[in-house]
Amino acid sequence: MDLNKIQDPSFLKEMTINQLEELSEEIRQFLITNLADTGGHLGANLGVVELTLALHKVYKSPEDRFLWDVGHQSYIHKILTGRASQFSTLRQYEGLCGFPKRNESEHDVWETGHSSTSLSGAMGMAIARDLKNEDHSIVPVIGDGALTGGMALEALNHIGHEKKNVTVILNDNEMSIAKNVGALHGALGRMRSAGKYNRAKEDLEWLLKKVPAVGGKLAKAAERLKDSMKYFVVPGMFFEELGFTYYGPVDGHDFNDLLESLNYAKKTDGPVIVHVVTQKGKGYHPAESDVKDKWHGVGPYKIESGEKIKPVDAPPAWSQVVSDALAKEARTDNRIVAITPAMILGSKLDKFGEEFPDRLYDVGIAEQHATTVSAGLATQGMKPFLAIYSTFLQRGYDQVIHDVARQNLNVIFGIDRAGLVGADGETHQGVFDIAFMRSIPNVVITMPKDENEAQHLVHTAVEYNDGPIAIRYPRGNAKGVATDEEAKTIPIGSWEVLQEGSDAVILTFGTTIDMALEASRELEKEGRSVRVINARFIKPLDEAMLHDIMKEELPILTVEEGVLQGGFGSSVLEFKEDNNYTSQWVKRMGVPDRFIEHGSVKKLWEEIGLTSDQIASNLKEMIPSKQQRA
Repeated sequence: MDLNKIQDPSFLKEMTINQLEELSEEIRQFLITNLADTGGHLGANLGVVELTLALHKVYKSPEDRFLWDVGHQSYIHKILTGRASQFSTLRQYEGLCGFPKRNESEHDVWETGHSSTSLSGAMGMAIARDLKNEDHSIVPVIGDGALTGGMALEALNHIGHEKKNVTVILNDNEMSIAKNVGALHGALGRMRSAGKYNRAKEDLEWLLKKVPAVGGKLAKAAERLKDSMKYFVVPGMFFEELGFTYYGPVDGHDFNDLLESLNYAKKTDGPVIVHVVTQKGKGYHPAESDVKDKWHGVGPYKIESGEKIKPVDAPPAWSQVVSDALAKEARTDNRIVAITPAMILGSKLDKFGEEFPDRLYDVGIAEQHATTVSAGLATQGMKPFLAIYSTFLQRGYDQVIHDVARQNLNVIFGIDRAGLVGADGETHQGVFDIAFMRSIPNVVITMPKDENEAQHLVHTAVEYNDGPIAIRYPRGNAKGVATDEEAKTIPIGSWEVLQEGSDAVILTFGTTIDMALEASRELEKEGRSVRVINARFIKPLDEAMLHDIMKEELPILTVEEGVLQGGFGSSVLEFKEDNNYTSQWVKRMGVPDRFIEHGSVKKLWEEIGLTSDQIASNLKEMIPSKQQRA
């Protein structure tokens, strides 16, 4: 079948099991071939091919609503809804989004990128459906990893209590982004090995009711017996106690099993859980045999070997730089404990865990819990390091305020993927943390310019004992600079001058330093002298240096890879007003007031005007020309 010609999934209704199996293999080969060029979430999608086909065969999208959680497993859904021809643009600038996108297709009814939201969204849709007297199915597809998120459990509780007609597909592949942890994961494992409870139960009841005269009584007796025994031997009791009918476990790669179970679920009144067991990476040996789940999200690779195509001799990832610096500190400081919400591999903490197995805790997809666990550790004199993506720290915002900052606890936040992240797009851009952290009392925020400064800032954070401190670092590779033998403490709130200048000042930090230096060099050729300052402490500001600059009455340009509203530049304007400086010109550059979609970071910088050329252009407006000065 030519997948590029598919417009909608209605053709699946007439397909036989054999035809579906053939289509499954075609889709797998399509994904393996296309993602070898573009990269993307390969493992998760290879695991849900049969499940997605079965869902679209049993249900009717978009009349029936599919909600994909986390959404990275929606590639097959996109193929079946007319987007196969766009896969060469996957996760590229102005191309196909790697997650569900409402403005991309009417079949994408719920946008995701963060986990554990689908069930709450489904409940909202179910309430609206019933209030409007409509009749359609609502089918969230959630992974066992996403089910560890507290929000998902809150939603299960609400759906079960209200008895809404929602069919939850639990896609159990025993993995999220890394190996799942926790008691709930263990319970699912026991369910997988326990057999198909509901199918056997219904068959037994049907047979008993067929017995003349006493059939009904036997069935009722069997029901009572079932109620007394099921707590010990039956899978799915956790869900049944929440008010769900449980079907499973179902073989997620067997169409007969899938279609039978989904049709059962569709006919069942009230909330239903269909527990589907799948194999992540199925159909591609390198991904199937990936115990560390390095095939969850990949860049380009060689199809035959699975070898990743990477730059030769690239510097280490920023995450690795920070993790290595933390391990160095941990060798001499037993107080250090690393915490992560299901991101051991993403935050490059696997080596740390091998060296300090008792001092690394993966709490699952539970950012709120991770933040408060860190606070609890800090109350006992430990030095917790919470490694968390900027975009995921948003989910622990209340805990940062209420449990960490309010108690002024010594928690170190390792804010990974700070700034624009590129291909994952608007759900993952780490551009809000400065604005939402800067407004919180007691919090120190810093960002290194290179790996040497990173190790010094990690050391500084460990030595700091006056409250929470956040170290921001971007996605991608560091700069490849040499590092000092010994880490040193950098005075809190201190900046450094990287380039002297007398006509204007650029205040910047982290990823935008290089573009500021380049702009300064270009302007120097035209006779304009621009000072470049590494404002490595975003909070507190280096007030002594700022006073000196303000007194010089030099134009100031702030440059940041974060949102302008409430960002670093705003803090400089606040300082100016608070100290009654009236004649200084302060102009800000950063991320505008809109969500930034996917594409390479360089392309996104160009889109929002965060480039050395634009810095130079702004400074030309701010600095008088030679003729004007003459």
